[in-house]
Amino acid sequence: MTQELERRQAHLTEAQRLTHTGSWAWRLADRKTVHLSEEWSLIYGFDPAKGAPTWEEYLERVHPEDRLKWKGTIERAIVEKVDYDQELRILLPNGMVKWIHTVGHPVLSEAGDLEQFVGSSTDITERKSAEQEREKLRQLEADLAHIDRVSTLGEMAASLAHEIKQPIAAAITSANSCIEWLSHEPPNLDRARAAAARIDKYGNRAAEIIDRIRSFYRKSPPQRELVDVNGIIHEMFTLLKGEADRFSVAMCTDLSAELPKIMVDRVQLQQVFMNLMLNAIEAMEDSGGELAVKSQVQDGQIQFSVSDTGVGLPMEKMDQIFSAFFTTKPQGSGMGLAISRSIVESHGGQLWASANSVVGATFHFTLPIQVTESSPLVA
Repeated sequence: MTQELERRQAHLTEAQRLTHTGSWAWRLADRKTVHLSEEWSLIYGFDPAKGAPTWEEYLERVHPEDRLKWKGTIERAIVEKVDYDQELRILLPNGMVKWIHTVGHPVLSEAGDLEQFVGSSTDITERKSAEQEREKLRQLEADLAHIDRVSTLGEMAASLAHEIKQPIAAAITSANSCIEWLSHEPPNLDRARAAAARIDKYGNRAAEIIDRIRSFYRKSPPQRELVDVNGIIHEMFTLLKGEADRFSVAMCTDLSAELPKIMVDRVQLQQVFMNLMLNAIEAMEDSGGELAVKSQVQDGQIQFSVSDTGVGLPMEKMDQIFSAFFTTKPQGSGMGLAISRSIVESHGGQLWASANSVVGATFHFTLPIQVTESSPLVA
């Protein structure tokens, strides 16, 4: 029996070593330790040969910035006789900081009085470090995507300026007409009202274009909301109309009226459509043509396609077009399609391209109707 107990103890010790988990038990009456595993002492930087540390020595190990919160957690668990589960930092004498996940469970007497807490403490420093590195990577991707948006708008500055000036000029013309009709004797109120209505229409159009531009320049954390994606497509048509007109590209849509709203990040999805539609326009800049955007529900997903009648895709490099820094354009950064694919995949979808049967190319992407919250990519 003794050998069996020793064998089990050896297995438990090895398991704790492998998982960086220490077990413990402490008595409520005097806050003294009644059990402390060797792994716990090693995690907290105490010498197991010197015996268990005092409660005060243990608290000294808790990081000063976490100490008050940790003491509050313990006191609350004592008063309420409940489990506690918390992550905290400890500070070793050599200056090393570790992250600890500790779980405690109350032990009650037959009369219901709290006597002890038993539990475990796990060193999660590596996991926390990995999470911090992932967060840095997400922030880097967010910054890169923001740069891509700003750069894209910079390239479109001329056409955007023209697109904004058009409704403003039309509003000024209508305002002059309104003044003229009001100056008649008697004033022609019907025509003045019609002119005022046009001022409102053109002013709202200019404001809409400016709002679309501002949303692209804005740098904010990813935020998912229920979105009408057909509405985003119409917004992009408003924003890209000047660019399409500049290259004699006609834009048309075939949008399903039955499209449900889905949980997405609006700005990120705007960026996907802008990248795909701009690529299509640029593929037709020497010849003109037609840009077609389609949406439909298929196999429990929403599928979108952006088609052009341009020069087509380099078939020998089809597997490279979504790679970062790959571009076929002299001034291209090679990031647009890579960022677009990352955005779509972070929403649980897929993005791919195909050659059209006659001329041009089509980019397709899907989004699940029930979008789950995966790692947010970009802002």
